[in-house]
Amino acid sequence: MQLTEFVDRLDETLETDAYADLDASANGLQVGPEEGTVECVAFAVDGVAQTFEEAAAAGADVLVTHHGLSWGGFDRVTGRTYDRLEPLFENDLALYVSHLPLDGHQEFGNAAGVADLLELEDRSPFGELGPEFVGQRGVATDPYSIGGLRDRLEGELDTGGRPVRTLEFGPDEIEELAIVTGSGTDWLAEAEAVGADALVTGEGKQQAYHEAREAGIHVVLAGHYATETFGVRAVRGIVEEWGLETTYLDVPTGL
Repeated sequence: MQLTEFVDRLDETLETDAYADLDASANGLQVGPEEGTVECVAFAVDGVAQTFEEAAAAGADVLVTHHGLSWGGFDRVTGRTYDRLEPLFENDLALYVSHLPLDGHQEFGNAAGVADLLELEDRSPFGELGPEFVGQRGVATDPYSIGGLRDRLEGELDTGGRPVRTLEFGPDEIEELAIVTGSGTDWLAEAEAVGADALVTGEGKQQAYHEAREAGIHVVLAGHYATETFGVRAVRGIVEEWGLETTYLDVPTGL
């Protein structure tokens, strides 16, 4: 497959253009030639030196990640930035990035993957960001206790051996759940407004404690990396259907 076709098909599938004015990440093809072919695709959460080197060692032509290199552009390609880019150039490895589009996609996104794990029904978009969404909400088929919800996530997510943390201020039975993966506590007020019993996210901020306490809602902090493996894994499945060879690079941070 031509690289241009690969990029166009992913952009269309993930609705990349819808987030163009909303995301600090330069989504789409961040590094790559104008012409090239794709036979093997690697997938990882983070676009960093380690995953670049592992993708190259696996013989990949392109690496697809959730977190890329460009967050508003580069002033200079020196120091650590140069060191990170070097393996891409040395190995003719392209880098494709999908940040917020892969958070908010209602079928293939990170939040949708967490909702699948928790077996939520009656789902709808959550986490407003301008005209788009970065999360999902739904109803548990059987209500969770906060301990049961924590245990389910700890048992299924790659947390790097760290426990799932909880701010326990909500009801005994958790039916309505809102999900924004990564760093999602900025949407606590929206979770309260839609009547959620719990907000599931990756990591928190200091003010989230009192905001959750005052709102009477649980907050579940299951790890930034751990909650954001779902999107790239889902895209891997799509790419395999296109007849391309794939590999997944698991580099958990424990954060």
